Amino acid sequence: MKEYKVIEVKRSIFEDNNADADRLRDELKKEGTFLLNLMSSPGAGKTTTLRRTISMLKEEMNIGVMEADIDSEVDAQAILQEGVRAIQIHTGGMCHLDADMTRQGIREFGTKDLDLVVLENVGNLVCPAEFDTGSTKNAMILSVPEGDDKPLKYPLMFTICDVVLINKCDTLCVFDEFDTEAVKERILKLNPKAEIFYLSAKTGEGFDGWIDWLRRQIKEYKIQGEK
Repeated sequence: MKEYKVIEVKRSIFEDNNADADRLRDELKKEGTFLLNLMSSPGAGKTTTLRRTISMLKEEMNIGVMEADIDSEVDAQAILQEGVRAIQIHTGGMCHLDADMTRQGIREFGTKDLDLVVLENVGNLVCPAEFDTGSTKNAMILSVPEGDDKPLKYPLMFTICDVVLINKCDTLCVFDEFDTEAVKERILKLNPKAEIFYLSAKTGEGFDGWIDWLRRQIKEYKIQGEK
């Protein structure tokens, strides 16, 4: 019987992407550009959260946003209304961005004069968690209407995120079955180092803690880059 070689394609793809992501991180660090990879399910409030975040920070730092979607330019148009630079990335049917796609967007975008670039990833809790984009930090949004069981169903997403924003807390009076302590416990069991903020992009509730965290991360990042 003829011998044949079995190639672990998925592992090879991930290994190549991880190496590329590390190179991109090094490139961005030399520029002093902090890249935040923002993920969530569709409808969790990524764009609304991002717009309020921008409005609170744009007077003290230069901000740009890369919007990733399978199609449409709706989100990029919304971000432009905040007065910051934005670019739309169409993934051609792919449900995530990887490091090479992120680099292509950055080349077209230009980031050398930006302190913070937010990559608003494609909306789902599976594919984006599997591919390192080369980001400095990973953030995700879990909205109250989605339920407090999402860490049990999508553990990888919660494992890789540095910060989890629990959005739409203004709806807790309606979705009163959402257990704020249970969801926190489930997240920290998967990822003990995760920072968790309860907030509402609609009302602004809880945003000060999130903004302070992000401001501090960017400041520390720039200090490390100068050493």
